[in-house]
Amino acid sequence: MSFTPSRRQTLKQALALMAVSGAPSMVLAAGKEPAGAAAARAVLTRRFGPKAAGIQLALTAGKGGKPGYAVKAAGGKVTISGDTPVALARGAYAYLKDNGAASVSWEGDRVALPARLPDADTGRVESPFSHRAYLNTCTYGYTTPWWGWDRWTREIDWMAVHGVDMPLAMEGQEYVWRALWREFGLSEAELADYFSGAAFTPWHRMGNIEGYAAPLPTAWIDKKKDLQVKILSRMRGLGMTPILPAFGGYVPKAFAAKHPQARIYRMRPWEGFHETYWLDPADPLFARIAGRFLALYTETYGAGTYYLADSFNEMLPPINADGADARDAAYGDGTANTSATKTKVEVDPALKARRLAAYGKAIYDSIRQSRPDAVWVMQGWLFGADSHFWDPAAIGAYLSLVPDEKLMILDIGNDRYPDVWKNAKAFGGKPWIYGYVHNYGGSNPVYGDLDYYRRDIAAVAASGETGKLSGFGMFPEGLHNNSIVYEAVYDLAWNDGGASTGAWLSSRSKARYGKTSPQLDAAMGLLVQGAYSTRYWSSRWWKSKAGAYLFFKRPTATIGEFPGHPGDRAKLDAAVRALSGLAPGYAKEKLFVLDLVDAARQLASLEIDVQLQAAVAAYRKGDAAAGDAARGKVQDLALAVDALLGVQPETLATWIDDARAYGDTPADKATYVSNAKAQVTVWGGEGNLNDYASKAWQGLYADFYLPRWSRFLDALKAAGTGPFDEAAVVKDGIVWEKAWVAADVAYRRTPPADPVAGVRALIARIDRA
Repeated sequence: MSFTPSRRQTLKQALALMAVSGAPSMVLAAGKEPAGAAAARAVLTRRFGPKAAGIQLALTAGKGGKPGYAVKAAGGKVTISGDTPVALARGAYAYLKDNGAASVSWEGDRVALPARLPDADTGRVESPFSHRAYLNTCTYGYTTPWWGWDRWTREIDWMAVHGVDMPLAMEGQEYVWRALWREFGLSEAELADYFSGAAFTPWHRMGNIEGYAAPLPTAWIDKKKDLQVKILSRMRGLGMTPILPAFGGYVPKAFAAKHPQARIYRMRPWEGFHETYWLDPADPLFARIAGRFLALYTETYGAGTYYLADSFNEMLPPINADGADARDAAYGDGTANTSATKTKVEVDPALKARRLAAYGKAIYDSIRQSRPDAVWVMQGWLFGADSHFWDPAAIGAYLSLVPDEKLMILDIGNDRYPDVWKNAKAFGGKPWIYGYVHNYGGSNPVYGDLDYYRRDIAAVAASGETGKLSGFGMFPEGLHNNSIVYEAVYDLAWNDGGASTGAWLSSRSKARYGKTSPQLDAAMGLLVQGAYSTRYWSSRWWKSKAGAYLFFKRPTATIGEFPGHPGDRAKLDAAVRALSGLAPGYAKEKLFVLDLVDAARQLASLEIDVQLQAAVAAYRKGDAAAGDAARGKVQDLALAVDALLGVQPETLATWIDDARAYGDTPADKATYVSNAKAQVTVWGGEGNLNDYASKAWQGLYADFYLPRWSRFLDALKAAGTGPFDEAAVVKDGIVWEKAWVAADVAYRRTPPADPVAGVRALIARIDRA
């Protein structure tokens, strides 16, 4: 249902908006509505239903580059004015949310618009940031490989109502790369060996891997092309400025073999994969390839302004003539950035500065040749993850020869590396966007730091040392978890975070659950203290082992040395019990139940880790009875959590089912399922990536984590106090993991009959542990 104002209504609306905003409104002929306003209206209708069609929308002239909106509501009539379509959608959502009428999240929406919308007069609400960015290159592997248009429609709507106007738009680029490499002489067989699997495309695009989990089905490439056309049309219709891909320098091994005279460097084997190949931007082929890629991309998807080229994501730039410095040093966040894994390779500082400056200029020039008005965008992750190489002098050199307004840095890792922008002196006058990754690998421990975000975002926005700070963004590697974090930060990015975290939580509960109370507010406060006061989930890496919990990590007998997880477990325990006690009054609110289950599984997972440590310690002491008792508690808790997690919208079964459904042939279906299972378990390579993308999902607790640990504990118990060959046991375990990935097993999402009762039973199990 759409709303088309009459001529009288249009004129009345225009006059009212001029009074509210102090800026001229866009007044059109009768029956007409600006395209941007119509796009915003479509978002509201999709998300909030027919009642939202009566909200009047009007685009107004912007004020100095900082977008804003105003809400005027009286007598049940609501008018939203805004500088952009996104500002209109954001303004409408903020109004509904602040009045407890709507909540939009990955887990689902709660929409309960009253018959008569409440009065309001917000005045102008202005974001302190020119842009609000969103997504990470890795999101396109950890979350979106099997998404179709319906799911992307929902996500773009989510962006709009949260005020996002600068998303990374990475789908569909393999269609262009395929055309490009065909033009440069690669055969179909060489292309089949080149592209990596659907769940691993981001790291292929960034030059970390080549040909892993190949071949990439042709149908996937074609589907994603058609999808990207729709995505970009919708984003552009909403006035968003999507960030598009560009050529960063990595070429197929087959291309390198065909051009032996070209200046192509063999780069390091990233995380135990084979090496990849990077073309020096000084080589004439670089400009040819880059220009042709952008020409083909523009023909396929239209022109853009912002183009992402990440040449050195966890890869060192070659400085020495032979490139040995780039291929012989191990580093990066994949090894938790531990100095023990790094090999120091000497380079001349003056040469380093010259080479980096030349690289930066050549990459920008390669974009400018096809798109003279383009802005080169790069993620600043490398400046923190590889700070041993990217010292302030190196950063300054790399950026030095690019015109100030033609490069934008996405400083994404401030929850992990908070001082990059300061060390880089606000990136030397280049525009940049401040933000957080928060989620790594799509792994989903319950965490975030709401008070930190409140202090930090306000401090950055008010700082006089940020140079050309141009925006704020969230850059999660994966979605579908901890949505409270994303709701909070995008509210803060619109100066809409409430007077305090407590006040914001109370308002959120009204919108998300339909009501609140002093008891619920107190319980949510405990949850914040217990789980949402952790900026970074540091235990995701421990002794080069990935995984959110010990239970998710590849087993080891050294877990007694584990220092513990962040957060306040006692407060989390109190929060779960308090929320469980309040559950009867919210049992019909799906989002309350989901949040309760999430908090409970976090608590139970922490207890599983405690019992794992007890079992390992007992078996090593030769106390089989104590080991068996602790192990029994691990199994009891793990199976109970697994059963309870069927209430969540995402499970191992849904992930696999989505992968299978994306295939059009039995072979493609099998390929996607293998990709999907590998990514959330073994990942790939011979490095430390196994369990990096581990998930707290139904199916994985019972069918992967538990049997894997059971096998290990069997071996540990058999060894008793005698010698224990852990390396051999782990090697055998890896064989089992690979067989699990290859097995054709059907999984089914099984929701619990009574999730609230399940939570209470889980609490009782923890009490008995």
